[in-house]
Amino acid sequence: MMFAGIVLAGGAARRLGGQDKPLLEVGGSSLLARAVAALAGADPVVVVGPPRPGVTGVRWAREDPPGGGPVAALAAGLAAVPGDGELAVLAGDLAGVTASTVDRLRAAAAAADGAVLVDADGRRQWLLGVWRAAALRAALPADPAGRSLRRTLGDLSIVEVVALPGEAADVDTPDDLRRLRDQG
Repeated sequence: MMFAGIVLAGGAARRLGGQDKPLLEVGGSSLLARAVAALAGADPVVVVGPPRPGVTGVRWAREDPPGGGPVAALAAGLAAVPGDGELAVLAGDLAGVTASTVDRLRAAAAAADGAVLVDADGRRQWLLGVWRAAALRAALPADPAGRSLRRTLGDLSIVEVVALPGEAADVDTPDDLRRLRDQG
């Protein structure tokens, strides 16, 4: 069965002053490199966003319109993945995701349309999951720009996987970045 990965890395990072969030470093590697490494064994790995220098071994795609939001980015990533099978979907700002995280999600997704990580507060992390590609394709609206992932994917059958400590950590604000860098 095909296993592919999509990393959504096209946001504007307004809360971080417009910095290129996926290239921010935590623990000696960029957030984008962490997400790509967590997709070990996936083929292809598609990064949706502007191409970044030094990032190799991935296919690049761009949402339409650029900055059109996560559902538009997911649609662009899906268009670059041939066929059906399993598909990991990760945000490009995840500091705690590992290949083990993706493996746990893959195992859980076998019983449903998909599996998502649930953080310590009980919130589903829509950009930290593994899905059946066919279910994602069927759920996408005709015009995905500006749509909500929760509304788009919320009616699919989903298994929740409880995050291990730090596993759902992402970078949205300067405080998030400082905290994660201080933790190592």
